[in-house]
Amino acid sequence: MTDAELKKLLQDAKVIASVGLSSDPARASWRVTKYLLAQGYRIIPVNPNETEVHGQKAYPDLKSVPEKVDLVQIFRHPDAVPPIVEDAIAIGAKAVWMQDGAGSPEAAKRAEEAGLIAVVDDCMLRVHARVM
Repeated sequence: MTDAELKKLLQDAKVIASVGLSSDPARASWRVTKYLLAQGYRIIPVNPNETEVHGQKAYPDLKSVPEKVDLVQIFRHPDAVPPIVEDAIAIGAKAVWMQDGAGSPEAAKRAEEAGLIAVVDDCMLRVHARVM
């Protein structure tokens, strides 16, 4: 994607479900989402091992999130990504963002075939800081 396309994606996304978000401040997921909260995004933690992260109620999976999600951000091992992408498609998300190390080319292809935007192996914090 071009920087202009990435900027549009980040401008259009208001509600981000972060799959694999941890309450551990040492984890990249915690730091990235803390930054995104400060930029005005609504972050919804999705992790069956958490009850709350950054003061936000956590949900066990995407299908349990009770509100519309614009973008699904993924902090998981690539092997775990395909079913997350299927859930992102099922809930009507507009995009999936596979953070550094979470890239799954086959899941990205599936997302794009379903009409979603897919960003693979890139850090949302780094991209946001660059294009916004």
